[in-house]
Amino acid sequence: MNDKLSVLLINPPIYDFTAFDFWLKPLGMLAVASKIADADFRMFDFLDRRHEFYKDKPQFKPVSTRCRAEVGSDDWGRGRFFSEAINKPDVLENVPRYYRRFGLPAEIFTDFLKTNKSCDFVFIQTVMTYWYLGYKEVIEAVKIHWPKSKIILGGPYTKICPEHARNLGADFIWGDIKNPQHKVGGFRLPLTNVRGSAPPMWGLYKNPETAAMKLTNGCPFKCTYCIVPIFEKGFTAKPLEEAIAEFKFLVSLGVKNIAFYDDALLYKSDEVIKPFLKYVIENKTKVNFHTPNALNARFIDKEIADLMVKAGFKSFYLGFESRAEDFQKQTGSKVFDNEFSDAVENLVGAGADKKSITAYLILGHPRFEIQDVEESMKFVNSLGVRVMLADFSPIPGTEDGKLCEKYVDMSEPLMHNKTAFPTILLGNDKVNRIKDMCRRLNRFEI
Repeated sequence: MNDKLSVLLINPPIYDFTAFDFWLKPLGMLAVASKIADADFRMFDFLDRRHEFYKDKPQFKPVSTRCRAEVGSDDWGRGRFFSEAINKPDVLENVPRYYRRFGLPAEIFTDFLKTNKSCDFVFIQTVMTYWYLGYKEVIEAVKIHWPKSKIILGGPYTKICPEHARNLGADFIWGDIKNPQHKVGGFRLPLTNVRGSAPPMWGLYKNPETAAMKLTNGCPFKCTYCIVPIFEKGFTAKPLEEAIAEFKFLVSLGVKNIAFYDDALLYKSDEVIKPFLKYVIENKTKVNFHTPNALNARFIDKEIADLMVKAGFKSFYLGFESRAEDFQKQTGSKVFDNEFSDAVENLVGAGADKKSITAYLILGHPRFEIQDVEESMKFVNSLGVRVMLADFSPIPGTEDGKLCEKYVDMSEPLMHNKTAFPTILLGNDKVNRIKDMCRRLNRFEI
């Protein structure tokens, strides 16, 4: 007789206008699972593009390219999800874009539930607040087919919109201040430190080629559009030995691409990232590193640039947001023009390909009058690197989220949508014109 608890981990589908596998992995859920002792785990990832469903679909097959979003999958672990057109929610009706459901078809999950014994607990990972329709879909399916399973919902959505999350149908909201003892139906979740510093449970994937890591938590900056300083009090780093053990575990699984999910990866670099990279270099480990959460250009000196290139960093995403000084000062003073240009110079000097360096610029920020997006794009382009427009998503609880209340109903998470908000704020024609300019600059046609 097996007395162990059984737990199903679920990474839900995405309901949105756009979605792309930009190293999207359920790191948080896998990390939480690693702290639960004496349990049997199973995994269902709607966003797993290595699922057998994709095998007979040539449009999703790997293509050796590193920057074209329209390919099925590239050699760095990014690619397109299967998607289906669906009806737009009423509140998004005026956004002139097609609305889609991204991820494995619902019937595959239904078959999984019907053909497998139910688990004691079902963990559901959440990310964006405006993706909650995908979370709701999963909750409803589990309740129909596994009615006795207890559903636990956790992640950024549940932290940012706890009241909304409580009404979605789950039995328990992870981190809920109204239930600090982690009790579900009178039963306390078996969280324990018995497993010590066990790495996230990447072994639940079959032959994973892409994974994510965090060496740190929190951020020393207080950008007005960011929720991290509100939820993560202070800045902490993982012990080097623990970080190395986690890295070695990923390598042992055959992982080829690792995305850092840190919000301030380069902060206190002498204590955190530099020792880690020196280990990677000294051991000649061949892995591609990526930085989708953006690096702070202020900290990219010649030494850190050299270490990143030698260690195997293949993509450098730098947070820039705008070159307008007033905008920079009013949103947190994270990085200024000269710091950004110095970072680019240091990376190129260390051997990084300019095509691998990308600057994030916000599109649709509520302080758009002083942001000067087009001039900022031209400045980045003048340095010979790429621009990526980061469509602004207003977050409740932030200073900038408060500014957005005059444009949208912030109590409805669908209105936090990154495609919808810039369109509502600037108008569809202006958004399209700026994005077209971005494409032409990246092709160096301007």
